[in-house]
Amino acid sequence: MIGKVGLFVFTLLVAAGCAAQSAATVISSPAATVSEKDAVALADEFYDLFVTRQDYAGAINLFDDQMKAALPESKLKDVWTTLPQQVGSFQSRLAAALGERKDPYQRVIIPLHFEKAALNMLVVVDVTTGKISGLFFQPNQDAQSQQYKSPSYVDAPQFEEREVTFGPEPWSLPGTLTLPKGDGPFPAVVLVHGSGPNDRDETIGPNKPFKDLAQGLASQGIAVLRYDKRTKVYQMEVVQDKTFTANEETADDAVAAVEFLRQQPQIDPAKVFVTGHSLGGYLAPRIGMADANIAGLIIMAGLTRSLEDVMLEQTQYILEGDGDLSADDQAQVDELQQQVAAVKALTAQSAESVLGAPASYWLDLKDYRPTELARGLKMPLLIMQGGRDYQVTMRDFKNWQDALAGQANVTLKSYPALNHLFIAGDGKSLPAEYAVPGNVAPEIVRDIVSWIRQ
Repeated sequence: MIGKVGLFVFTLLVAAGCAAQSAATVISSPAATVSEKDAVALADEFYDLFVTRQDYAGAINLFDDQMKAALPESKLKDVWTTLPQQVGSFQSRLAAALGERKDPYQRVIIPLHFEKAALNMLVVVDVTTGKISGLFFQPNQDAQSQQYKSPSYVDAPQFEEREVTFGPEPWSLPGTLTLPKGDGPFPAVVLVHGSGPNDRDETIGPNKPFKDLAQGLASQGIAVLRYDKRTKVYQMEVVQDKTFTANEETADDAVAAVEFLRQQPQIDPAKVFVTGHSLGGYLAPRIGMADANIAGLIIMAGLTRSLEDVMLEQTQYILEGDGDLSADDQAQVDELQQQVAAVKALTAQSAESVLGAPASYWLDLKDYRPTELARGLKMPLLIMQGGRDYQVTMRDFKNWQDALAGQANVTLKSYPALNHLFIAGDGKSLPAEYAVPGNVAPEIVRDIVSWIRQ
């Protein structure tokens, strides 16, 4: 989900998002009045006010009106004060560079180095007004990828990878199809991300859990499709959509990915499975209801409770990580409690955005009960949970167990040493753990392979 400095968000280094002009304004926009050089200078000026001086009032004067409404001074301050809780203290920056241009918007990228992660700050400049229309924080994948190491269970000679594009316009998505070598037809898996603007590898810090899964499964004869999420590929378009829901964020593209795989000659169309992680696991029953011919669902760290309640729970958990809740910490919790209450008070007539998402997003999920939906599915279900996961906890796993007890099509497995990324560790899991290089545990790949073959 774009729009929150996320504590629920799996990517953790989530876009801090941003209003933008309406589509009608974009269509009728006049010629550019701001040069590329001026756009970079504006981004540098914002950085100086926002980071160096911490003059949040001065910084928001560079915003357009919708950005000022979406990210007022207090929330802008929260963005900068919250980031160190997730990525450590700020260290340095590199020179600003021009990013993607989609008229009338010019992105400017400022690479930032924190103690535990490298981030890109994306400043979106409306070249027709000379104002800032968007602000995003994303992992600096070039810096982080240098630390990634392939797990031992990946056997590269056993598979090949192809770049693909799938899905209807205007939301087609790029992805990677990892195919075992041979004629097939092979069983196949679609990997569905957690919340946040994830890339196809579900990159967080130096870790790439979806790349681990894709190449690990393909080494064992199972094809895998992984793809860049809609909220990554079409960030500004999504922010502009005031009717955005979890269907557009996740479910629709997962169903399109399944259909794409069925059309590939090397894939057995009767054996296409879906693996949903975090938010993807939460929405997996909805995906299964949308396509009853999916061969089976694998739910990895699938939430069972409301997103807003878990966001509050995670915030408290992280802030209490050192055993002490300061006055500033408590103020942050109090503010989030108010936002959670605002989500629960939304009605069909509500138009405001809350917790970085439009009212439509929260209303769509208001009565969503994944465990109840899962009870009505006939396809096989494999539900997997890490015992050290603080984002989606063993409480959620217990909810799956209770709701699906006695159903012959359901297999449940928990792994005491694994965190939210299904990477092994010791002690209490905290966000800093995600900055440590690791790989999805081999038993996860082994159990998925065994379950699919059965």
